[in-house]
Amino acid sequence: MSSFRGLFFEHLAQTSESPSGLEVEKAEGVYLFTPEGEKIIDLISGISVSNAGHGNPEIVEAIREQASKSLHIMAYGEYIQPPQVKLAARLSELLPGDLASVFFVNSGSEAVEGALKLAKRYTGRCETVAFNNSYHGSTHGAMSVSCGQSYGRAFRPLLPGTRFLNFNDLSGFSNITPSAASVIVEPVQGEAGVIPPEGDFLQKLRERCDETGTLLIFDEVQTGFGRTGTLFAMEKYGVVPDIVVLAKGLGGGMPLGAFASSPEIMSVLKKDPALGHITTFGGHPVSCAASLAFLDYLTRGRIYEEAAGKGELFKKLLHHEAIRQVRGDGLFLAMELGDGDLVKKALKIALEKGVAADWFLFDEGSVRIAPPLIITEQQIRSAAGILVESIDQALK
Repeated sequence: MSSFRGLFFEHLAQTSESPSGLEVEKAEGVYLFTPEGEKIIDLISGISVSNAGHGNPEIVEAIREQASKSLHIMAYGEYIQPPQVKLAARLSELLPGDLASVFFVNSGSEAVEGALKLAKRYTGRCETVAFNNSYHGSTHGAMSVSCGQSYGRAFRPLLPGTRFLNFNDLSGFSNITPSAASVIVEPVQGEAGVIPPEGDFLQKLRERCDETGTLLIFDEVQTGFGRTGTLFAMEKYGVVPDIVVLAKGLGGGMPLGAFASSPEIMSVLKKDPALGHITTFGGHPVSCAASLAFLDYLTRGRIYEEAAGKGELFKKLLHHEAIRQVRGDGLFLAMELGDGDLVKKALKIALEKGVAADWFLFDEGSVRIAPPLIITEQQIRSAAGILVESIDQALK
């Protein structure tokens, strides 16, 4: 079998000094296939992207059909393109509250950038509040509200006027003042190692934003579209933000992001200046067609409702003296080992045994478990067994 390994390292710009280097020839359902024909259970889903599984036939057919009609025609927002319009209408039906106006972009980072700009434009304020150990993207604005000072230190100066609080700590809310345009928060912190909100943290955060006239932004890039067992994590906690950021699973495997708000708030982007926020490829018609097929598949069978039970099965099966806990809801889980070296060894062994899992950006001592939502009980049992065996071998 021919391999692209040499070309990968020679010509593809690298993001780390030690990528896994797994070569994937094709992907189907919950499996990845190597050129040698090895079949690997995917517990990553492209970082919570392939919620409906790889190569979902309905999504693939929608892509084919739209590609035969049109690809890129015009920069977003100028021409009426049916896939964009239909998807915006569908999302407004699915999102709670008055989140009925949707701006399409290409990725989660871009959606965060748009949300931050929208909040500043609507409020006329310039400060932003974010949370330590959060992750919102790698572009300059998104990085400015990610994690705190450590993650973006090498790229300073970042956006001024950004203040960081501790997640699940109500005592910091006094730092949300009438000078803040927005508070951006993940309803469940992802790269921190799947940290859910405690008690009424999100409810109190909503109240504080209302008191100060600050817009509340929910980053549902990882948690959206059934990952935690409800269509959106915000439904689980009964809190509706002023702006929501969507991406990853939204495109059904195609690149697509969006930020949504009320028509009143979103309307400020139309003027003073016009075209103050624009994108060439945002809402690409093929990506929108794929998203529509994905949403139809996801909601028709309400497969996301099965995620809670599947997550509980993982928790039941993942028992080992080295596992400190398994956190999370639905199929958004973190298996905590507390040792980054042990995690790396176990992940390497698991991959050799046929299971692909991952770690977290700000929690190298935990293993990410976020498979496609279509994973079966048998596949869960197989994957969990391999993970436990891999930990055992890594400790020897």
